Amino acid sequence: MFGGSLDRPITKERIFEVQNRTPSVRKPRASFSGVSHAVADLRTFPKRMASQRRKSFVLPGNPTHIEPKRDLPDMPFTCASVWTEPSVWDKGFQSHQQLRAPCWLRRCVSTTFRHPRRTVDHQSPTATAKWAQQDSLDPTLPIVAVVPPTRLDSNSSGAAARAAAAAQNEMLDYLRKLRAKERNVRRDSESGVGIDTRHAEAETAIERRGRLIGTCNSLLPLTSLADPYRELPNELFAQILSYLDAHSLVNSELVSRQWHTCASDPLMWKRVFLNDFRPKSQTIPENSTDYPIGGRGLGSAEANQDWKRMWKTRKALHQRWTDSHAAAIYLEGHYDSVYCVQFDEEKFLTGSRDRTIRIWDARTYRCIKILGVPSKIIPPVLLPLADKGGRRPFTKIFSQQFKFEPNSTKPAIYHVGSILCLQYDDDLMITGSSDFTCIMWDIKADWKPFRRVRYHNAGVLDVCFDKKHVVSCSKDTTVCLWDRQTGDLIHRLSGHRGPVNAVQLRGNLAVSASGDGISKLWNLLSGNCVKEFPSKDRGMACVEFSPDSLTIFAGGNDQVIYQFDASTGELIRELKGHSGLVRSLHLDSANGRVVSGSYDTSVRAYDIRTGDPVVEFVGWTASWILSAKLDYRRIIATSQDSRVLVIDFGYNLPGMELLERRPKPRIDSLCESAGGLRLDS
Repeated sequence: MFGGSLDRPITKERIFEVQNRTPSVRKPRASFSGVSHAVADLRTFPKRMASQRRKSFVLPGNPTHIEPKRDLPDMPFTCASVWTEPSVWDKGFQSHQQLRAPCWLRRCVSTTFRHPRRTVDHQSPTATAKWAQQDSLDPTLPIVAVVPPTRLDSNSSGAAARAAAAAQNEMLDYLRKLRAKERNVRRDSESGVGIDTRHAEAETAIERRGRLIGTCNSLLPLTSLADPYRELPNELFAQILSYLDAHSLVNSELVSRQWHTCASDPLMWKRVFLNDFRPKSQTIPENSTDYPIGGRGLGSAEANQDWKRMWKTRKALHQRWTDSHAAAIYLEGHYDSVYCVQFDEEKFLTGSRDRTIRIWDARTYRCIKILGVPSKIIPPVLLPLADKGGRRPFTKIFSQQFKFEPNSTKPAIYHVGSILCLQYDDDLMITGSSDFTCIMWDIKADWKPFRRVRYHNAGVLDVCFDKKHVVSCSKDTTVCLWDRQTGDLIHRLSGHRGPVNAVQLRGNLAVSASGDGISKLWNLLSGNCVKEFPSKDRGMACVEFSPDSLTIFAGGNDQVIYQFDASTGELIRELKGHSGLVRSLHLDSANGRVVSGSYDTSVRAYDIRTGDPVVEFVGWTASWILSAKLDYRRIIATSQDSRVLVIDFGYNLPGMELLERRPKPRIDSLCESAGGLRLDS
């Protein structure tokens, strides 16, 4: 280092020679701290601890220190001895007789992480003098300087990083001790209260992340990364999964085999299915009847149902409603206009101007029974279906039943006028006709008519009933309330100034719609009108009453559907879109839709919560729409062109048989075997 052999002794002359030698350009050091100058690096370090002061190398010349007496010429130095270059001599001490410790050794022994670095405003003369005065009186410092030290850029020093790492390690040690104490607390493994699901691997990952960030502020609260399936009781884990929606439950099946087994459990998917598609609970009056309008789409009551597949089918069916993707099935058999319809999962019932009621099989779309005596047996001339643009069916099916032979024996009681309305439940069917009468039919006795009543002086336009009462309305502007069991008249409700076209019954309340442009709410106990709901223009042709008796829908000549609040009488909203008289309304409260049929040959469905249109089918029939009903799967509409239109959203959809109460054969397989069926794509 001083030139020549390393064993050459160092004398005063050698030191003087080295001092006066022109220093060569030093090669940059590969230092972890990035310090380029030893003196500047040393001056920027903070104070040392008392234990470190004893290790310091004290320079001679400090008045507070005792300079060791050494005879430099007589003291031999070897390669293990300390040395210094001319650049490390302080400017205030130029004596060549003084030796200093090497810079790397002084830097190592003087570094500490327990004191913050001194910050001095080097531009202020007062601060500079004060700093020099304090350091000159401090015996702990190894050197006295009369000029302020040169501060290096913080980016070039590694002291701050080492200090942050040390503080972070102390924080992690504290957290480890704290968690070790928590693990010793006794847990209640039976109830699952207070179970600690944190895992050692999770803590290691968090600690590693904190070390990489390099600051204690990056420490985040520990999250549970342990497997809940292993840590929790099976019942508690299953209960947690039961709160997931279908999409999250499907993702849970991908976690592991154990998760897949639990998430695929039929009971788990049953909860999801019922939460998504079961009708919301509504307050229904005690005397009201749940009319079998369509199906519920909830499957049968049998055990071991494939609830996951049922959920997928209902979602696909809902998407078809959104896309207006449906098949059109035309039932041809009546000889004249079809005025009314009602259906369930097994059969369709239609009433016509030809004075008959036809029963159609919902599986095969074939007519299986005719009630009444037809006025004529000449098949009608069917009008062609005009393609008016818009949404068209993806397939068409025609079921012609004109050659069907009626019953050979004439019934004892039958209508001699058009069948204008009908309603049925599990035991009873009541029909109203233009012959001013209503006929009651016993369904369980093979549809045998057993009573005829006449309380009107004109055609009976609508009828409905519950477990106790029957309500009918007529062109004679009256509404009659009579007993279901005996057929006796209870009240005759008067007040309308025009034909009463529609009526609905909910417990002790009934609502009617008339051609005078007013809908009335009646109290059946007193027989008085308690509230009126007027239209803005012209008459009312149809009305619907929600099962909770809170909402009334009415439509008519002004081409608008009104939604009223039954308790306050206020108009909630108007549902628009039709360009002709709104002839029919039906409310499907279970699925949140209301369907309307109009003289503009269109069938429309609306969302009852928002009033937005759901589907719209224009021109699927050749003439006016006279009646329309719907359920979760289909819309059935009757027309003046003597056809019955079935708009089926579930046609050829896999899994639809699971949603019915009983499994049904596929329609496409029946189209080939059943006579009279014609398929047009």
